Amino acid sequence: MSSYSKISVGNEARTELHDKLGLSGAEISVNNLPAGACVPFVHAHKQNEEIYYVLCGSGKAVIDGDTVELKAGDFVRIAPAAKRQFFAAADEGIGYLCIQVRENSLDAYTADDAVIG
Repeated sequence: MSSYSKISVGNEARTELHDKLGLSGAEISVNNLPAGACVPFVHAHKQNEEIYYVLCGSGKAVIDGDTVELKAGDFVRIAPAAKRQFFAAADEGIGYLCIQVRENSLDAYTADDAVIG
């Protein structure tokens, strides 16, 4: 088995990478909403926080009743229990990554987790 996985993602409405890349510590999805569209449900999580990165376009997230305006380059972290829903702007779509990981599970990162050589 190879020590890496690679795929290409098109312009689909939603592509989940967990199975496609064999992820074992996170779920990542690539999402595209056309102008005026929204995720058709409000949701929260039991254990996993989500980190959103806006790739292109603009829109908003409604998080526990607060409206958060979004544009390309923005990052948003949302706690598991927070209720959330995403919307594209009326005049342009929005593309974003969603990275889902277990809250409080990061033990080491960057240099603390690196093995040189």
